[in-house]
Amino acid sequence: MKLARIAVLGIALAAGTGAALMMRSGTKPVETPVAMTAPAAPALEVLVAAADLPLGHGLKPENMRWQAWPVDVPSTGLIKKSEEAGIVEELTGAIVRSPFLPGEPIRRERLIKADSGFMSAILPSGMRALAIAIDNRGTTNAGGFILPNDRVDVIQTSQVSQEGAASITKSEIILTNVRVLAIGQNVQERNGEKVVTGETATLELTPAQAEQVVLAQKVGQLSLALRSLADVNETGTPKREERNTPLQIIRFGVQQQAHQP
Repeated sequence: MKLARIAVLGIALAAGTGAALMMRSGTKPVETPVAMTAPAAPALEVLVAAADLPLGHGLKPENMRWQAWPVDVPSTGLIKKSEEAGIVEELTGAIVRSPFLPGEPIRRERLIKADSGFMSAILPSGMRALAIAIDNRGTTNAGGFILPNDRVDVIQTSQVSQEGAASITKSEIILTNVRVLAIGQNVQERNGEKVVTGETATLELTPAQAEQVVLAQKVGQLSLALRSLADVNETGTPKREERNTPLQIIRFGVQQQAHQP
């Protein structure tokens, strides 16, 4: 009996050993796939704004920084570190003529040198800058709430003499949708300031409009009426409308009636 058991165990052991040898020789180890990462796209460094750069700001080195820029993205007109490593020192002191946002590439055409005239630099081609007198208390400029870059109508108020009748006071809009370049010497809203005061308002005008405003200032008082931002595309000089409504004038306690021409 013992011999039979020993024989059975021997056969089982031999069969198990043979099976193990067959599996070892016929099965290859499973290889773990290695993830291949795509090579990073090559980049160059371009000069960008390190913070908000408002109109009229004088550039300082801390206002500019180098930022990676993919080579497959158009970079025409950008300032590249590989080509102009000393440009930060060169641009220091330049004046911003068009605002930049943080991270926005800096372009030369939106800067002017400190020795150039700032107002002449921000004027579009063919336009003129003309200052008119305003009341710094705001009585002639919408209570002081007109800011640089707002759009206004220019209103003239003057005395008109009539032959054989008492003079009348006449008010009319002479220009519409005119851009305000500056109030006093402020060319932009600064530090969240909502009211800008000054004794002059500098307007952006065509040569013909400039002549008209100079003459209007000589014969009367000019006021500015603030326009809605929704009217930015409406420009021009208004046509004079016939007014049939009589104007009531009181002189020396006597009421008179006159029609505007």
